[in-house]
Amino acid sequence: MCAVFGILGEYNESMAKKALSKLSHRGPDYCGIIQRERLFFAHQRLSIQDSHHRSHQPLKHKNILLSFNGEVYNFKELKKELDFEFVTQSDTEVILAAYLKWGVEFVSHLRGMFAIALLDSDTLYLFRDRLGKKPLYYLNGDSFVFASEIKALVPFLKKTEMNEDALLSYLSFLAPTPPYTFFQDIHTLAAGEYGVYKDNTLLIRRYYDILSTKPNIITDKYEAVERIEQALEESMELRLNTDVPMAALLSGGIDSATINYYALQQGLNLPTYTLGYKEFAKYDERKNANATADFLGVSNTEVEIDEMAFMDASDKVLDTLDQPLNDPAAVPLYLLFEKIKADGHKVVLSGEGSDELFLGYRQYFEYLDIEGAGNLAHKNWLKKYFRANFSMNREWEWYKRVFDDTLLFRTSGESFTDLQKNALMKRNVKDNSSLKYLGAYRERFLNSEHKDESIWYSYIDLNLFQAEHFLSKLDRMSMAHSIESRTPFLDHKLVETVFSIEPKLRYEDGITKALLKKVMHGKLDESILKRKKKGFANPYMEYLISSKKIKLIKEVNKETGLFREKILDEYISGASRGSFKQHIWGLYVLSYWIKKNLL
Repeated sequence: MCAVFGILGEYNESMAKKALSKLSHRGPDYCGIIQRERLFFAHQRLSIQDSHHRSHQPLKHKNILLSFNGEVYNFKELKKELDFEFVTQSDTEVILAAYLKWGVEFVSHLRGMFAIALLDSDTLYLFRDRLGKKPLYYLNGDSFVFASEIKALVPFLKKTEMNEDALLSYLSFLAPTPPYTFFQDIHTLAAGEYGVYKDNTLLIRRYYDILSTKPNIITDKYEAVERIEQALEESMELRLNTDVPMAALLSGGIDSATINYYALQQGLNLPTYTLGYKEFAKYDERKNANATADFLGVSNTEVEIDEMAFMDASDKVLDTLDQPLNDPAAVPLYLLFEKIKADGHKVVLSGEGSDELFLGYRQYFEYLDIEGAGNLAHKNWLKKYFRANFSMNREWEWYKRVFDDTLLFRTSGESFTDLQKNALMKRNVKDNSSLKYLGAYRERFLNSEHKDESIWYSYIDLNLFQAEHFLSKLDRMSMAHSIESRTPFLDHKLVETVFSIEPKLRYEDGITKALLKKVMHGKLDESILKRKKKGFANPYMEYLISSKKIKLIKEVNKETGLFREKILDEYISGASRGSFKQHIWGLYVLSYWIKKNLL
């Protein structure tokens, strides 16, 4: 894992090197720079494969420069079909050789996670992997600047302004939606996109879409289970290949248990790590995680967090993220990776993606039920009733949408609805205005061969809830400690396998993760398969209130006037009673960013 960075156009050498140094945590093992007039092309390296200096980047071949962040898991297989005189054992050189053979189509041959910057003479290509595991940001100003994290681009802004689309999409969906970031003029590539920069012009194109997978190829449940198992085994085998110490996360759930089971099957007994919370047993997964560890026969290290540790780390975490991301689990994850680094591990396996692929959230089934209400023959009076009786509760919003014949499911990460934003903000927010940020995804779904709405749920969640929310968190928290995180459930071949299965096979039993549980039946103890999902829950609101840091929200609002005080007070009061907790955390994170960057 590494960092890419570059400037095309005029630049100040001292400023460029200072900006690059802000990415050193992503690649502390080596810093490579190629510079000449109107070009600064650089790389911060975290050595995972072939740590020899021969594999340092940027990699140069004739008039081509390459800087690459990530892992290409099938590079050894690709190497066999490429006619190239290789001098390293790295996947980076394979990318270069693949480009020479296939041009920009080389990306379709890669299996893994990546952010790639490839300069061929005067043409720059930027690629973000299919599922958005690795970030890539750019600033197209007087010069064109790109980087793995926003913090390296901020110094090149003429002034710091908040992007309104980032603000509104963040309030709706927990993270700003591509191409927006909170910094006006800094943008991001979306998952499956690439950019071409030439002659001061940038073109963004899409090279991959999960929806291109043919639907309903697999219609038999037994075949579905068999195919998933094969794809999962293959994904794990690819991700267990490393030259450095590896560990795995372990909760009490099926996802991490599955990952560790398959690691054992392939001969690796990985050390595991679990979080716990002092004095908050309801959030604690140590008991379940240790039971899983005992069953599997793996060693498990507990990391216990208290209020002081959480709140002391929170500022570091929010600074690390660069922009608002509404996920309080980022803080304990940061502390967990801190311990993993101290123990000497450079690669960690994590279970992101399983919930979205196998319908692991209970609300997926609730949405599917509610979809049916739209077929009621006499629903006009219900439509009028819901319009006339506003409620802040999300369930009210769900039924209103169905009776209004508008899009019901808008990601599992939906936080503030448009009507909630309209009530809270000192501006007019029209109902359904947030659909703007889902429009391109919804259009692709409607134009695809996939018709079952449950596929839409998985599709939009993988693109936004995962790529921009969970994977952004995982990348920043792991890389803050120079650790590479790998996500076996998000192998694109496994994802395509699931998308090719008749959708009803995923939900007809009314059981979350039904197909994955069938795969793991007889492999994991039944107590693991039947445990109620906890997620990465933590006592963030209790800590925020107890530490009195929650007052930052009102302090910043007094200076900005973004929100109506009365409605804001209602949300804060509700959070103290256990309601709207994530709404308030989101406002706290936003307030922190505004105070640091705008006030």
